[in-house]
Amino acid sequence: INTGARSALSGITRAFILMIVVLGAGSLTAQIPMAVLAGISLQVGIKIIDWGFLKRAHNISWKSAMIMYGVIGLTVFVDLIAAVGIGVFVANVLTIDRLTQIKSEDVKAITDADDAIILDNDEKELLDRAEGRILLFHLSGPMIFGVSKAISRQHTLLNNYEVLIVDLSEVPHMGVTSALAIENAIQETVDTGRHVFLVGAAGSVKRRLEKLGVLEIVPPQNMLMDRRQALVNAVALVTSDANINSTNAKVTNETRPSFDNLQIGQNP
Repeated sequence: INTGARSALSGITRAFILMIVVLGAGSLTAQIPMAVLAGISLQVGIKIIDWGFLKRAHNISWKSAMIMYGVIGLTVFVDLIAAVGIGVFVANVLTIDRLTQIKSEDVKAITDADDAIILDNDEKELLDRAEGRILLFHLSGPMIFGVSKAISRQHTLLNNYEVLIVDLSEVPHMGVTSALAIENAIQETVDTGRHVFLVGAAGSVKRRLEKLGVLEIVPPQNMLMDRRQALVNAVALVTSDANINSTNAKVTNETRPSFDNLQIGQNP
């Protein structure tokens, strides 16, 4: 049966004829010599080989070439089913690794307006006013499980901040491992007495965070949909904390006893 037809009807016809042969004509096909069946299999095998790709495989990608040659070797010396299964598994692993590398570039930890992210003028001004005390954790695109390493790595690189803003406004989908990585970053920030804002969590992303209990860690007033408003609130927090520290330092200096006018041998 020639499989070179172009419509879906050809596949249906081929499957129907093979079913008839297997179920109703088994006694007839049993009389076919094994040599004939081997010749048919050899002809079909040669026909399905993509000779054009086989000649250029080593020039396109060495990983693809290794997978192809490995599948060919397993097919000849082991088993066709095992070869296909192992080939598909290895190809999927390499694809996921490549996607992880690409998506890791969408995880950015930002402390000032000079970092690589598109911000409007108001947001840049707000970040500049914070003087590095605000960490804007910006994520974009689907967050697959491999991105969790990038999330953890970016968070551990920067610890000198007072307010963490997790921006999920450009994330349409989030995997479980990525959500757990975000939870760890938020929990660590809260445990150290710092503030956390969650921006843009909506749809399936919000439901995922709700199921994992991440939203219970963040105060309700700190869950916003607008990044600019989160920056405004964060700047207000770091500014008020700075004023409080300045006031406490001033009071301490004023109440500290002065010994400048005391003479040696005199009691204060």
